Amino acid sequence: MKNALSMYWKYCFLTISLLFSAEAFSQNQPSENKAEIKELDEVLISNNTGQKRKKEESLNVETVNNSFIQRNLGGSLMQSLQKLPGVKTISIGSGGSKPLIRGLSFNQVIVVENGLKHEGQQWGADHGLEIDQYAVNRVEIIKGPSSFIYGSDAVGGAVNIKPLPLPLQNTFGGSVDLTGKSNNAQFGSSINLFGRNKNWFFDSRVTTMDYGDYRVPTDVVHVYSYAVPLYKNHLRNTAGRELDFHLSTGYSGENLKSVFYFSNVHTKSGFFANAHGLEPRNVDLELHDKSSRDILMPYQQVNHLKVSNTTSFQLGNHAFEMQIGFQNNFRREYSHYVNHGYMPPIYPEDMYAPKDLERQYDKDVWSFSAKDEFRFNHHQITVGTNIAGQENAIGGWSFLIPSFTQFNAGVFVYDKMELNEKWFLHGAVRYDYGKIKMKSYYDWFQSPVSENNQTQMQYLQRSQDLTKTFDSFTWSAGINYNPGNLAIKANLGSSFRMPIAKELASNGVNYHYFRFEKGNPNLDAERSYQLDLGIEWNQQNWSFQLTPFVNYFPNFIYLNPTSAHDIYYGAGNQVFEYEQSKVFRYGAEFQTRYYFLKSLSAEISAEYLYSEQKSGSKKGYTLPFSPPPSVLLGLNYEPQISFLKEPYFSVDYRFTAQQNNIVPPEKKTAESHVFNVAFGSKVKSGNQDISINIQIQNLFNTKYLNHTSFYRLIELPEAGRNIIVSMKIPFSFSR
Repeated sequence: MKNALSMYWKYCFLTISLLFSAEAFSQNQPSENKAEIKELDEVLISNNTGQKRKKEESLNVETVNNSFIQRNLGGSLMQSLQKLPGVKTISIGSGGSKPLIRGLSFNQVIVVENGLKHEGQQWGADHGLEIDQYAVNRVEIIKGPSSFIYGSDAVGGAVNIKPLPLPLQNTFGGSVDLTGKSNNAQFGSSINLFGRNKNWFFDSRVTTMDYGDYRVPTDVVHVYSYAVPLYKNHLRNTAGRELDFHLSTGYSGENLKSVFYFSNVHTKSGFFANAHGLEPRNVDLELHDKSSRDILMPYQQVNHLKVSNTTSFQLGNHAFEMQIGFQNNFRREYSHYVNHGYMPPIYPEDMYAPKDLERQYDKDVWSFSAKDEFRFNHHQITVGTNIAGQENAIGGWSFLIPSFTQFNAGVFVYDKMELNEKWFLHGAVRYDYGKIKMKSYYDWFQSPVSENNQTQMQYLQRSQDLTKTFDSFTWSAGINYNPGNLAIKANLGSSFRMPIAKELASNGVNYHYFRFEKGNPNLDAERSYQLDLGIEWNQQNWSFQLTPFVNYFPNFIYLNPTSAHDIYYGAGNQVFEYEQSKVFRYGAEFQTRYYFLKSLSAEISAEYLYSEQKSGSKKGYTLPFSPPPSVLLGLNYEPQISFLKEPYFSVDYRFTAQQNNIVPPEKKTAESHVFNVAFGSKVKSGNQDISINIQIQNLFNTKYLNHTSFYRLIELPEAGRNIIVSMKIPFSFSR
């Protein structure tokens, strides 16, 4: 770890030296030879870069900007993106969620922020995404296998958070974002400051949020067989706090750009008190119901630190880019110590972990990537490499996964060939190598072991020293055809994913699910083959898009419930073991928009997914967290009002079909009907436009279940009516 940090700071020092040398060299040149940079103000064009990329990329890509996020603001970034077809979340209360793309999530979907693969504890259903959505300017959602770009874990797709645009030359400014939400009494603010002279710039942001327990449209929840009353409809102990800091700074010249990026996201949030641990009855209701804003046990504290430098420069026909990064994800989960199994009734005073520290995960990740993009005749070729190493340490009195180290490296070549303005061909190959080394772990307490009619007390071994290596070739081939208003695309590709430590070596009670999870050290790398198609039509008042896909896994990794029950670590919890099976999946997304008038339009978005296990003990069943079919109907009105800029009114209705195609222990989920309304505008204030947006989510306070929710197993309905008011106040000065 120290060597990695030392290498990082040496790299930073060399980069800064290079930048100052470039600046000094530029200033010392004779005036007649000195390059003059002229930067134009922003120009808006009708055919934006997002539409252009969709026409030239064979993968299905959706792009949204910060205006879309602000208009659809949710409790987290992924909740704000759920309006996109094929994109769902595994929600963890009101302040956290993880991406679900076409029914795949966890380590099958990666998140990239400013070119750096986000590395948290993404294996846990209760572990949200440590991303500040106020710091997001533009997001690309890549649906389908993306391993040829990102390597392991991009089996289901990617969420690519693009870097912020650089400030204009000789400017100083910023913005203030204010947000309030009625359901959980949230108030938040985010302050942005930026500045730039000719070549040097900075962009900074501080975000803070504070929210209470969120409310659901019911006064009782059944945690398995136990009825839990809810005080004033509040889901006790789901309050939270968040404090984020971001800073990007660097140099941008004619042929050289170098950006240093620093961010720190810190959250503290409670777990629903009646759905954690082995005994939901032992909850002090009077203590929890005194306040809806306090955070009592059980709760989690997460701090995610990112530091990176991205340097790009032009050399002839070649565009080079290099990035070095470091991340630390420090997660602590706190809960009252309650002995179970053969744990001692009184917590030992000389224990290495605090009494209330249930689990701790400390992950360090360093990474390096480089790529060269150049043109050769009609070919646009990209050659690149990615290298990453991680060290993961554990703590606390409860065990689920062992400490481990991991190394990944990959090289790739991608070629986009432009035959003419209508035809594009794509081809890519990639090779990856990975190694994971897990460490042994013994219980800190003794358990009785019977052998030869004799019983002895022993420290049971939960994990063994284990080293696994994996390697894989992946490939992708695609085509685009764009005759006029029509765009047609097809892509066939393969992906792979290394098994993670939880799948290989877990051996403990998952208190969020009341089950015992056991890893399988014999798992092979997960592989996937997928065919993606796309057809899109655009004309002046009407557009539509259809994106079907077919997907096959010869060895999908999943957690399978067995008939066994553990006898050492809980109240006879059912044992779930990781296995592999053949899986066949297909589905499609459909979008259409029609303009009745220049200011009045209607849209329809629909999605469908089918998955089936073709082998193994769950043959014939679907996969966990498979979203049911859904249709979103929307009506948008954008009138011309003289004293307002870009006003809008919208209402949408989402119909979600019942989900009867389940895999045990999942439960069937009934259909739901949910209405949302939104309106807003920009108001002129001096030379700035103040944006005001208001949403009313779940307008009629409908009680319904979300099949992909973290709390679905305990019949917990989604949040009730939520009024969200957000305001963005920009300011800027030019010199």
